[in-house]
Amino acid sequence: MKILIKNIKELIQTEHTIRLKVSGKDMAKLNTEKNAFLFIDDGIIADFGKMEEIKASLKVQSAGDLFEIDASGKMVFPSFCDSHTHLVYPESREIEYIDKIKGLSYEEIAKRGGGILNSARKMQDISEEELFDAAMGRLNEIMAYGTGAVEIKSGYGLTTESELKMLRVIKRLKEKSPLTIVSTFLGAHAIPSEFKSKQEDYVDLIINEMIPQVAAEELADYIDVFCDRGFFTVDDTDRILNAGMKYGLRPKIHANELDFSGGIQVGIKYNALSVDHLEFTGKEEIEALLGSDTMPTVLPGAAFFLNMKYAPAREMIDAGLPIAMASDFNPGSSPSGNMQLILSMASILYRLTPEEGINATTINTAFAMGLSEELGSIAIGKKANVFISSRMPGYAFMPYYYGTNKVEQVILNGKLQ
Repeated sequence: MKILIKNIKELIQTEHTIRLKVSGKDMAKLNTEKNAFLFIDDGIIADFGKMEEIKASLKVQSAGDLFEIDASGKMVFPSFCDSHTHLVYPESREIEYIDKIKGLSYEEIAKRGGGILNSARKMQDISEEELFDAAMGRLNEIMAYGTGAVEIKSGYGLTTESELKMLRVIKRLKEKSPLTIVSTFLGAHAIPSEFKSKQEDYVDLIINEMIPQVAAEELADYIDVFCDRGFFTVDDTDRILNAGMKYGLRPKIHANELDFSGGIQVGIKYNALSVDHLEFTGKEEIEALLGSDTMPTVLPGAAFFLNMKYAPAREMIDAGLPIAMASDFNPGSSPSGNMQLILSMASILYRLTPEEGINATTINTAFAMGLSEELGSIAIGKKANVFISSRMPGYAFMPYYYGTNKVEQVILNGKLQ
């Protein structure tokens, strides 16, 4: 399919030389083209530029039959990339939401069998078909809000059988959904109740049984561990990541959400693609990240929903680091996959400029999934995952006018959705 989008008020996040990520002061810069066109051919961005240059575009002029879209007054963005979600889950957990309102903490709910363990119990009984149908509905929802790529984690199984069930569902979603999906094995999401006094035995189960079976069925792109106070220790994490890397699974780490856990450092040690949450990040952690190729990823929805302290994103950028921001879409601590809201939170809660926020939710989140060579910006040769906005005065309107869907048309893999 050949699509020509004309009269674009402003084409956002354009690149003539592809960058894999944006760091430090460069995050405040956003390349755009005003009064622009975008030409899509066979699922790929084939050309773009100013409307006055369209007649000089040999690709457009030789294209033959075109599906044309007039985007007068509207903007075209690269689709959001959501690099951290748990959107395959059995049921919502609004009862725990009420407990939070009454003052119980995330850790207190977990200790009494709620939280992740609650979802894990329900995961035992639900069928793969039911899981698939529910997750597909959530994927369609986030697609309508502008997300074009998403990482989905397991971690609500906590038994070999249930973890494999989740990962098989994610594999099916990859095959059926137009979104670009990467899969992460997170057997180390919590300690099952039956292993509470023998945590090392559960780590052994992950290493000796789960990881080999996940790898044998080629069900995961990455491996993750919740390395934090009350969950998995640095030593646990070290063992699990070491085992995963033997099977070619690069790490993505839950780190420093609840305390200075050492999770950031152990993630860097194993060249983690990203370390996520980061509410407890100080000078030592920032220095370690500066010497790495690991993407610091902040999850505003979780900190907001749990009423926790916010990660020092401003300080991290000012120190020269890149920042990604993802939704953490899950039933317990961030029940929303709306990346427009995450973009607004980037500015409202973390004091990022609109330019920094757009970089944090597109190119840098694409990097955090290992996809920035093909997604996250408007560049010739990249996959045509874009959305057309409603009419708006400027791109700062996207984070400013929060609470409504400002996406009018979605194009994924070069096809209108």
